[in-house]
Order: sequence, then structure tokens, then C-alpha cells
Amino acid sequence: MKKIRTVGEVSSSAIEDIWQRQATAAAIAAARGVVQMDGPIPPGTPIGRLSDTEWGWILAAMLFAWISKRTEQATAEQLDTERTIRMVALDPQPWDAGAVAAILPDLADACPLDWSRPVTEWPSEIMVQFLLTAMRLIQKAMIARNLSDKGVSKKSNASVIARQANAAAGGPLMTPDEFNDEVGI
Repeated sequence: MKKIRTVGEVSSSAIEDIWQRQATAAAIAAARGVVQMDGPIPPGTPIGRLSDTEWGWILAAMLFAWISKRTEQATAEQLDTERTIRMVALDPQPWDAGAVAAILPDLADACPLDWSRPVTEWPSEIMVQFLLTAMRLIQKAMIARNLSDKGVSKKSNASVIARQANAAAGGPLMTPDEFNDEVGI
């Protein structure tokens, strides 16, 4: 049965598209901020003459602005920051491609194959062994990636955020749930 939307209700994918566009616009604005008269890179500098350091400035400005906007989305929508930053409309997902790239040396060691032969000449048994080994290593890498406590964003600590918000509002450095603690006498 098709869900009927009320007038003015916006789909979650439309909201996500807006946030993605805002994140991209922020990244572009940040790059333009690096290339300006009083910026580190003067306007009109040919891109072929940029040093690795200058490319790094542009990339860092864009990346940090994009992450900042995605973090703003996570905060506004009360979402997990790490997952929000990872949500991109790319296929394959960069997070998956990175996990696969990380296992390639182990895959080469685990499957001693004649890499000079085209894949189409591999016997089916070798292909099955290769794919099963790759799948096992990829799953292991993805589990390690997902369980890491060092993600791309600093782990949020709800109590620290609550204390900071209370202090900024002139309140006590306590979280709301601490007001319910019994007083020890």
C-alpha cells in the first residue's frame, strides 16, 4: 500500500540531498577561501604550478568544511556523527574501497597465484579460493573498521556536551540526569 504524504511533508531523501548540497557548497567556499588575494594562494595561479603543500591546503579546507557541515546535520537531526559523515552517495562507498585496499597485501600473500596469467585463464577452483579468501579478509577489515573507536570524528560524549551547553547558558556544570542522584550524607 502506498503511503500518502500530507501536503508540505518532505521526504528524508530530499532532506539528505539538501544537506549534501550544503556540504558541497561549504567545501567549495572553503577552497575559494584559500585562493584569494590575502590567502595563501593568489588568484589566477595556474593549477599546474601548485605545490603539494598548496594542494594540501585546498584539500584540507574542503574536507574540513564538508565534515563540519555533515556534523552540523548530525547535530540538527540528532544522528550519529560518525555515520552521518560516512553517508555519501558514491558507489562504491569510500569506506568500503578503503577497507578493500587495506587487505590487498594480505590477499596477495594468502593466495599465491600466477599474477602474470589473465584472470580469465584461472581454473574455477583457483578463482573460488581467491574470492573466498578475499571475502574473508574484506569482512575482517570491515569489522575492524566498524568497531574502531578512532573513526574520522571525535567520539561524542553526551555528558560533556550537556555540561558545556549548561555552562554556556549560565547553568551548573551538571547534566540533567545528575540532578536525580541521591545526596550522600
